[in-house]
Amino acid sequence: MAQASREPDFVEAFARGLAVIRAFSLSHLALSVSDVAAATKLARPTTRRLLLTLEALGYVRSVDGMYELTPRVLELGTAYINARGMWDIARPHLETLVSKTKESSSMSQLDGSDIVYTARVAVPKIIGLSVQIGTRFPAYATSMGRVLLSELASKELDRVVKTPSASGVIPRMKFSRKELDSSLAEIRKRGWAMSDEQLSLGIRSIAAPVRDSQGRDHCGGQRHRQRIGNIHCHAQG
Repeated sequence: MAQASREPDFVEAFARGLAVIRAFSLSHLALSVSDVAAATKLARPTTRRLLLTLEALGYVRSVDGMYELTPRVLELGTAYINARGMWDIARPHLETLVSKTKESSSMSQLDGSDIVYTARVAVPKIIGLSVQIGTRFPAYATSMGRVLLSELASKELDRVVKTPSASGVIPRMKFSRKELDSSLAEIRKRGWAMSDEQLSLGIRSIAAPVRDSQGRDHCGGQRHRQRIGNIHCHAQG
């Protein structure tokens, strides 16, 4: 669990509850009390009380001694998206892009050192990464992430790249800070980014910034192309 804030109004019990929810992932769909305690570094009795509370609220369920998240947790993310009106604004543009390119199209925002998908229109493909609204990937290995990183001031970029990823996905390729800085400088110059199998084998994507009326970059928009060997086919990662 992240270190507790020293602010007097910080509610540690609430932070612990959120840490319990974040302990679940695609690779850890069902967890025991001990599993969650280990992942959050909370005492087992505390973890058990938090899980029982979340169960009573409908955010987790118990199956044969194991806990799973319920679809109700989606409300936590969709409330943010609905409050921003992001999906209603983005959907017709994403659908138009998909109809023209036959490619999946997505939008994301930066959260720590990860991107988080906030809007998506997918094209079914045989091979591809599993992506939906709320999916996280390390920003540096994605085209959308690099677009967003390229907009950061130097000090903010330093802070972001030092933040551990919470996505659970290990990118196929690693980069030195010098290589990343060089890539971001090129992205600033040309105005768009491309990731060629940097996140995962066979996944290629391009992205451009989506700016507000003041010219600030709040989202990265992306479409993907999947490459298998020397044969090119289209897919969303």
